[in-house]
Amino acid sequence: MAPEPETMFTPLDALLQAGVGAGDIKKLREGGVTSVEGIVMVTTKALADIKGLSDSKVSKIIEAAKQIMGADSLMTGNEYMQKRSKVFHVSTGGTVLDQLLGGGIESMAITEVFGEFRYGSSMVHGPLI
Repeated sequence: MAPEPETMFTPLDALLQAGVGAGDIKKLREGGVTSVEGIVMVTTKALADIKGLSDSKVSKIIEAAKQIMGADSLMTGNEYMQKRSKVFHVSTGGTVLDQLLGGGIESMAITEVFGEFRYGSSMVHGPLI
């Protein structure tokens, strides 16, 4: 028998370990929520509109989902701005290209350079290695 493929979503059953009842998990499934990540991707009102979930239960479920997902899964705009402040630029060796890229190639990012055959797109990587 082939091994089960890994999934990038956390099953709702993980909420059991965080103290959410099996009945509430069933109600989430019936309401169209299929993963822990799905809980934080919908509005609180949408969760509260699921039959049988009160506002207090919804708050408890959201907190449990955030705890399971970890601190880095979602961040505020201020947290993201602070993270972006650590980004620096690496020069490509070409002044015009650096200007087009806003100062060079950004750190903490994946940058793909491509172009037609014989136009020098593969020459950009030389100064960066």
